[in-house]
Amino acid sequence: MPTLSLLLFLPFAAATVLLFIPERQQAVTRVISTITGIALLGFSVAVFASYDHLRGGFQMEEQYVWLPALGVTLHLAVDGISAPMVLLTGIVIFCGVLVSLKFTSRIKDFFILLFVLVGGVFGVFESLDLFFLFFFYEVAVLPMYLLIGIWGSSTDFGTFVRTKEYSGLKLMLYLVAGSVPVWVALIATFVDAGQATFDLLALQQVRYAREFQLLFYPCYMIGFGVLAGLWPFHTWSPDGHVAAPTAVSMLHAGVLMKLGAYGIIRVGMTLFPEGAVAWMPLLLGLATVNVIYGAISALGQKDLKYVVGYSSVSHMGYVLMGFAAMSQIGMNGAVLQMFSHGIMTALFFALVGAVYDQAHTREIAIFGGLAKRMAVVAAFFAVAGFTSLGLPGLSGFVAEFLIFVGLFQSYPYYGVLAVVGAAITAAYILRLLATVFFGPLQERWSRLQDPTRAETLAMSVLVLTLVVVGVYPALLMPAITSGVGPLMAALGVR
Repeated sequence: MPTLSLLLFLPFAAATVLLFIPERQQAVTRVISTITGIALLGFSVAVFASYDHLRGGFQMEEQYVWLPALGVTLHLAVDGISAPMVLLTGIVIFCGVLVSLKFTSRIKDFFILLFVLVGGVFGVFESLDLFFLFFFYEVAVLPMYLLIGIWGSSTDFGTFVRTKEYSGLKLMLYLVAGSVPVWVALIATFVDAGQATFDLLALQQVRYAREFQLLFYPCYMIGFGVLAGLWPFHTWSPDGHVAAPTAVSMLHAGVLMKLGAYGIIRVGMTLFPEGAVAWMPLLLGLATVNVIYGAISALGQKDLKYVVGYSSVSHMGYVLMGFAAMSQIGMNGAVLQMFSHGIMTALFFALVGAVYDQAHTREIAIFGGLAKRMAVVAAFFAVAGFTSLGLPGLSGFVAEFLIFVGLFQSYPYYGVLAVVGAAITAAYILRLLATVFFGPLQERWSRLQDPTRAETLAMSVLVLTLVVVGVYPALLMPAITSGVGPLMAALGVR
């Protein structure tokens, strides 16, 4: 069975079918979207379960020639790095569909754009052809403007309003600007290789001059780094998180930001290992700022969703620090952190969305005692928060521990800063839990209630994933190790 191509084209097929469903038949739209979400989850689990970590390398390969004159081929495969990312995407889109079933405004258009977005994400994680990888990268980004501009929400800061149109446009301008250096580097790589192919495996065998690698590796690092929330190109991210509707925030923070990190290791570090080693101190420095700056910024926010948005920037810094540690254990932790962070932030945004939909505000100071009315939300928020601060038994602890070990082996001073960032994370998470969910319940919130059954199911899946991976990380680590090993060998480190 061509599982990868089915997984890739199913979202686009669902979007096409929805085009012919009348807008008034919202029940039919919900049924089709739910079935698609279940199917995507099922195929994603099948892909990950089928990956043989003992054999390693790229598996389940499919190739379809498209432009033979230019060597452009739809070449699909997964390895130990991309297989967990495919699983992550399947889990998040399934949960995103469930929390969006209560939509009533232009629901058909919403799901069409949502499925186009997730189709692009699957395409990036599955593609071994750089042309198609970049193509799907853009497909995943482009629907964001409409999803935010139409179904998003604006934020009133009192002295000014951060409109959803502003946030959507800012996101688009930053991400398109980040795509420019990536496209320049891709063309330069294609021309310098002299092989008339965009196939990653073929280009990986080319020995690029050190000067060429030093010149173009930063294009990949910065270009993809924009989508990964790399400081100082991160400012689009919190605004985009906050303005987006719940399911889009879940995909945005949970999956889209991982495309940037994935691009750095899959394209930049794989093709230009000498350039990666030479420029790694810069990446390490910027990533450390991500961790500290993002955590301090989250500590000072007054909007519940902005706290999660800046927390996401901080935790993506851990991913990039794991890359920069230049060690097997640090890179293993970084990839696991990509998965853990994706599930954790999807849960955070689902929970914040459940509160906002009923309270119609996200101002932290006016909440209090919500656990008395929203016990499920409070319990799940505690799990997400404890994952964020690295509590043992949850996935965040395993990922961050591996990253810290890798950093202390290579750059102990940066390891200390990473631990400081974790301490600040604990401060704002515990403050948030105490302020919003505990203490006396205000009368104005007495009518709040726990989310719908569909939302609760989505949140339960995310919580279960965090616990299972935290208790049994061996579920993911053998596959991740098999994918990271060849990359470390290419970089000449261990």
